[in-house]
Amino acid sequence: MKRDASGRIHFKIVFWGASPSGKTTALKWVHENVEGYNKGGFTSVDDPNGLTLYFDYTTLTSESNVIFDLYTVAGQKRHKHQRNVVLKGTDGVIFVVDSSRNMMPDNKFSIEELRDNLGDRLVSNLPIVIMLNKRDAPDSITKKKLLSELGLDRYHTYETIATRGIGIKSAFTSLAREILAKNLQKIEDKQRKVL
Repeated sequence: MKRDASGRIHFKIVFWGASPSGKTTALKWVHENVEGYNKGGFTSVDDPNGLTLYFDYTTLTSESNVIFDLYTVAGQKRHKHQRNVVLKGTDGVIFVVDSSRNMMPDNKFSIEELRDNLGDRLVSNLPIVIMLNKRDAPDSITKKKLLSELGLDRYHTYETIATRGIGIKSAFTSLAREILAKNLQKIEDKQRKVL
């Protein structure tokens, strides 16, 4: 959480996951379809094949001057440095899992890298929501097996199909509410100290 020069509160949300798990598709859907926010432009830095090279970015601003800065990370293994840079200062993570059977090694690599990067923040109280994406894939693994093998049983989980927008709003809204609830207490405590 940070404040800008105008006093608006910014919360950073990062969509994290393997390439191509559906992070950009999910973020585009949020940008185009979630109502009740003023929306910034959509910035995408990708290669000719449509794979994210650095990050995707957009903003959603509520009427109360709370701004969600939304990012995706490049999922390809060679972009580790870019992912680390984008992850810094995050207030919440949407971990996007590709439900396809052949993507399990990539999902495992991605969650282990996230655990390495976040360290104690991951096990403390950083809000994290899991999107089990591509639930319509013919070789999709069961929800129970995915969560168990990835060690994600304790997080709020949403089964999604990003290309059709199924479950995307619920996952985003859940994380946004958790971030606000967690940080509202901090804001109120700071205001009491000033008074």
